[in-house]
Amino acid sequence: MPLPQVSQEITGSLAFQFAADVTSGKIVSGKRRIQCCQRFLDDLEKSKDANYPWEFDIDKAYYPINFMERFMVPTKGAYSKMELQPWQHFVEANLYGWVSKKTKLRRFREGLVIVGAGNGKSTMVGGNANYAMSKDGERGAEVYCLANSRDQAKIIFDECGAQIAASPALSKHFRVTKNAIRYEKTGSILKPLASDARTLAGLNVHMAVFDEVQDFNTWKLINAIKAKGKKRRQPLFLYITTLGTVLDGPLADLYMLGCSILDGAAAIALRAADRFFAYIDEIDEGDEPDNPECWGKANPSLGVLLQLDDLIDEWERCKAIPAERSNFINQQLNVFTNIDELSLLDMPTIKKNNRELPVDEFSGCPCYGGFDFAESEDFVSANLEFPLSKSEIFVLEHTWVPEKKMKLDNEKLDWRDLEREGLLTIVPGEYVRGEYVFDWFKQMSELYQILCIGYDPAKAYGLVRDLEENGFALDAVRQGELTLTAPLDDLKERFLDGNVIHNNNRLFNWYLRNVKLTKRSAGGTYLPTKRNRYRKIDGFACLLNSHTTYLRKAATQIPSGKAVSTVITVT
Repeated sequence: MPLPQVSQEITGSLAFQFAADVTSGKIVSGKRRIQCCQRFLDDLEKSKDANYPWEFDIDKAYYPINFMERFMVPTKGAYSKMELQPWQHFVEANLYGWVSKKTKLRRFREGLVIVGAGNGKSTMVGGNANYAMSKDGERGAEVYCLANSRDQAKIIFDECGAQIAASPALSKHFRVTKNAIRYEKTGSILKPLASDARTLAGLNVHMAVFDEVQDFNTWKLINAIKAKGKKRRQPLFLYITTLGTVLDGPLADLYMLGCSILDGAAAIALRAADRFFAYIDEIDEGDEPDNPECWGKANPSLGVLLQLDDLIDEWERCKAIPAERSNFINQQLNVFTNIDELSLLDMPTIKKNNRELPVDEFSGCPCYGGFDFAESEDFVSANLEFPLSKSEIFVLEHTWVPEKKMKLDNEKLDWRDLEREGLLTIVPGEYVRGEYVFDWFKQMSELYQILCIGYDPAKAYGLVRDLEENGFALDAVRQGELTLTAPLDDLKERFLDGNVIHNNNRLFNWYLRNVKLTKRSAGGTYLPTKRNRYRKIDGFACLLNSHTTYLRKAATQIPSGKAVSTVITVT
């Protein structure tokens, strides 16, 4: 694809050259890095259109880069001068260079940067924080270094202080104390904060840097801090990390959002996608972790800050020890890992199934239902499963939660956002009445052919009775290993092949990440269970019920119905 015709100032920059070298194959890169660079080049071309809302300002792009390279001194290693790597030029230029044509304010409000350990994240992030206090044109800027623990939050904060102390130019103008850094000229301040902070009252956030988001278990701190930036003209929230093992935390959600944006997902609102920058360095799905030739895909500073021989030595030392091998693959190659061999699905498998289909094209199509009503005082889920072929299925899923359960907030979900997205209904009171699920199936039956509904016969007698009295066909699915092992195996194979399409339902993805298997006998039977009491699997349990019914009723013949259009791949 030809490069966009833009000004010589832009084409002569390291940021543009990096994008050109990545997309041309000159720099060996993974799929996500290539997509990110192509997005940049495509947006440069789009910006020529008068109706395109954004433009690239090369001067603003290089303000933070020039600040860091001119005033900052490396605090670690045998380096006498700060010199950002080409990938860092690219990231910084994107974050700061894209602005609104109307207001000239920054385009990106959030930035996700995922690179392997040791590639210079902390130095770059510290430079951004110091720049935000002093040169970003914001008086009284409040900048926060945030992490899952105060010790982790202090790492970036201390790096900021060390950069200032090492720089003759900066040390004259900043005042560094144990718990705060101040820039008196603009009345700005930098502080570390952790997820256990007692109060966030009174904050007015200009920039927030979330270090090692892989360690976050909930969205609570992230959402609270983002809410504190609404009064700023151009707040910036940065998530800097390697990948991790917390498959049900915010990083998994951010990662999947970033991948969807880079894939050009139709389901992501254009405005939201336009305001989220994602730079993801990882080895590709087909790459072998023990092949050093692919390691540069996850380590953009390889050959400068990291040496290949050192990484090879580390790999040889740790590859025979499962936990250390997993950690290397996780931290250095940026692959979500989980050493629990009985997990139902790993992250790459879950990603395969994040595809999109227009829901309105299923009008009148045959399907099988399922519901999980294990505890009415807890989560209750229902779904419809549409057979597309002998291998592919499409899933519509919905969940109900009592308001009391939501207020306890043990699961740490962003409840109201899920409700606004139509994935969840929060019902008043202390439990979910069967009539909510009945009404949902009744509404769905007006749109689709519900052939049969699978359910656990030990629960929800009243709901079963009401459905049957209103003409629904029901199928009892007993929750034992002899009943469920075969459907589990069949469903897992479909997931492994990327054949379970659910329109990137993020609540459903959360359920999938929570499922592990409990082995019941030497004969290989097993049952799904949750990782812990607050990692629910109701959305998966109702799919297992519908899938068991589907296999019983139509395993050899797909019901005829309206044709469904070609699947739109978004991962």
